[in-house]
Amino acid sequence: MWFLLFIVAVAALAGLHFWWRARFNTLQGQRVAEIETSQRRQQQTAVDAKAQQQVLFNSMLEGLLLLDRTQKIYLANRSFKNLFGLKVELRGKTILEALRLHELDDLVKRVQVEGQVFDYEVKLPDLSERWLQVNAAVINNSAGEREGTILVFHDLTRLKQLERQREEFVANVSHELRTPLSLIKGYTETLLDGARNDPAVAERFLKIIERNTQRLDLLIQDLLTISALESGRMKLELQPVNLHALTEKILGDLHTKAENRNVVLMNEVPELTANGDVNRLDQVIANLVDNAIKYGRVEGHVTVGGKQLEDGRLEMFVRDDGPGIPPEAIDRVFERFYRVDKARSRDQGGTGLGLSIVKHIVQAHGGEVWVESDPGKGATFFFTLPAA
Repeated sequence: MWFLLFIVAVAALAGLHFWWRARFNTLQGQRVAEIETSQRRQQQTAVDAKAQQQVLFNSMLEGLLLLDRTQKIYLANRSFKNLFGLKVELRGKTILEALRLHELDDLVKRVQVEGQVFDYEVKLPDLSERWLQVNAAVINNSAGEREGTILVFHDLTRLKQLERQREEFVANVSHELRTPLSLIKGYTETLLDGARNDPAVAERFLKIIERNTQRLDLLIQDLLTISALESGRMKLELQPVNLHALTEKILGDLHTKAENRNVVLMNEVPELTANGDVNRLDQVIANLVDNAIKYGRVEGHVTVGGKQLEDGRLEMFVRDDGPGIPPEAIDRVFERFYRVDKARSRDQGGTGLGLSIVKHIVQAHGGEVWVESDPGKGATFFFTLPAA
């Protein structure tokens, strides 16, 4: 009897043992699965955070560069790569290895000593003459230990270009004002010194003074016009404009000037009607025709023509058969005060602002302006306008 009870107890204990073992294995498996799931979630969270960080860095307009404690690149955002035209992987490289710029390498060394450097300017050694502003600082952890360095790059090229244009503008205006003022002053002093007593000499000097006074007035008017156009203060009075009739009127106004150089003026503009400011379009066509007469060849031809484009816009052109424009000057002829032939331009008169005014008036109408030229075969200036 006792033996039988002993056997039953042993069997019960064995069954209980196997049941708890199976239960333990099940619980252990669940625990392992939970740990693995938690680890996967943590890894995914880290990946998501890193992706969000990368998106944030890449959305910045400024170039961002992070260096680790060994001064090697840890992270570079898209704007940084675009600034330097880089497409290769930069991580693990030094600045000198990645960019070959000793100035930036010296900046990193300087930051390690000073802790931070602001408004550091770097000129990139390429043909486009680009400037960057760099702000840099070291990164310390909560214990005050140095973890790395951060550098933020801002493109200064446009600001530098605007500053250079401002300086050139001031220099050019000063020169343009000084020349007629010097002549007026000189001839006035000569008249006051006694030349006024000779009627022939006095008349000649007074005509020179009058001509240079008109030149000053024209310069001031052109400066006011281009200032109003560039600032957007000039309002266009839009109305239907008959371009054939307007061209005919302008060619009549310039007929005497063309006769003096034996230039034939031709109006080949069909019956086109633009939506524009008639006074400003008068300036555009008159400026282009006047230039064609002055800088085309003697006994040449100046033709004004136009057509309607497939998209509904109107295209006008002014063509001469003179010496043309050198290829290196094509992209600059619409700049303020730019002159292809400075000596000849000053002999012919003018302010050097005419083509810049043409460009701004056409753009104010929503059009485009450009020039095509083969040296020795003349030049053709084109511009587009909205149709009425």
